[in-house]
Order: sequence, then structure tokens, then C-alpha cells
Amino acid sequence: MSDTPQVLLGHHLKKLRLPTFLAEYDKLAQQCAARNETHVQYLLRLSELELIERERRMIERRIKAAKFPAVKSLDSFDFTVIPSLNKPLVLELARSEYIERRENIIALGPSGTGKTHVAIAKPATMITIIASGRLYE
Repeated sequence: MSDTPQVLLGHHLKKLRLPTFLAEYDKLAQQCAARNETHVQYLLRLSELELIERERRMIERRIKAAKFPAVKSLDSFDFTVIPSLNKPLVLELARSEYIERRENIIALGPSGTGKTHVAIAKPATMITIIASGRLYE
């Protein structure tokens, strides 16, 4: 059997910029055939994989563009290390209402008090949701 259809399909998928389709279509076709899934179910699963991968790459690009020194989250922040830190205020800021009000936040304090960790945690979370952010030190 000729490889022409696979070559053309590969070319078309590259032109259409569908890298996940290209990487996964054959393996997924075999899985769907083994499960007796319809062509619509196959296309649905393939398009879902493409969307998931695109979203992952978009988040990666936005985090890279934000130029964070490291990716952090509030889940990994130990509030007990700095008892003077106003935990309720930090958690209130994590709700992002200041973004809707178009307000800025300035974090002041001595070295080692978690300013950068807290400053990175929220934009990194927001980037994964919708917004883009940048850390200015």
C-alpha cells in the first residue's frame, strides 16, 4: 500500500499547524478502532488533545514572557515562617479583585519576607486562567 495518504496528511496537518493531530492521529485511530468508537468520537478525542496541548503551550509561553525568577504558588508558601505577614490580606489579594478594579499592588519589606513568592504566586495562577502578568523588581 502506498504511503502517499500519510505523507499528504502529514503535510496538511503541518500547514494547518496541528502538531498534536500529527503526533497522535495514528495511535489514537488504533485505540478508537479497538474500542469500536465512531469517527466522530475519534475526531472529538483528537481535537481535545490538540486543545489541551495548545493551552499547555500558551500557559508556558505566558509564564516565560512574565519573566518570573521561578514559578511559585500560594499553596507552597509557609505563612508560619513569617508570622508578621498579614495572611488574611494575602489571601484577599489572591481573590484578584484588585485586577477588576485596575489597582496596582506594591509589596514592601526586608529581604526574605516572601514578597517575591507572593508576587509571583498570583500572576502565575492568573496566567493559567486568563490574564497575563509581569513581575517588576
